[in-house]
Amino acid sequence: MLNTTASTTPCSKRRVDLPLLLRAIGLALCLFVLPAQANEAPRIAYGEIQLESADYVINADIELTLNPRVEDAIRHGIAVYFVLEASIESPRWYWLDKSLVNESLSYRLTYHALTRSFRLAIGNFHQSFDSLDAAVRTMTRVRRWRVAGIDTLEPGQSYKVTLRFRLDTDLLPRPFKVSALGSRDWSIDTEEMSWIFLTAGRAAP
Repeated sequence: MLNTTASTTPCSKRRVDLPLLLRAIGLALCLFVLPAQANEAPRIAYGEIQLESADYVINADIELTLNPRVEDAIRHGIAVYFVLEASIESPRWYWLDKSLVNESLSYRLTYHALTRSFRLAIGNFHQSFDSLDAAVRTMTRVRRWRVAGIDTLEPGQSYKVTLRFRLDTDLLPRPFKVSALGSRDWSIDTEEMSWIFLTAGRAAP
């Protein structure tokens, strides 16, 4: 038998936790007024594309030193996102280059206070580290990243490969996203690294 008892408890308006909101705003403001330190601009120090079995994979090394503001945000539990972007184009002398591949590899870097560990998510893969430096070193050493199948590129042809690594401010929490606009400390972006890649020719029958 269905229970048809109705509750007569009056609805209450959802109350804003003002102290919690003020603490969050205060944290965001503190992180953006920290004294800035000069850091070398991030750059892609090495990049290559190789054919492994039936896939084209990219290996890359990125030089990155987090500035104090970004590092402090991570240590306060703010999730920070990075992205590595790769493109492959077919050069054309008579028109714009033809885009064949546009892939991205996403990173999520967070700190867990209970375990005092840093967690790095690369796509669906997760790994924990005892130090932030160890997590950053793993993030910036890219190995065997699949970007295309063997049928995507023609044998014996030249292609332009481009890599770019950056901090994705669009995924920051709103107070940080607003404050990051125009901030040099949150503008972590490498210059594009490009090179010409020649695919192997067809094997003789």
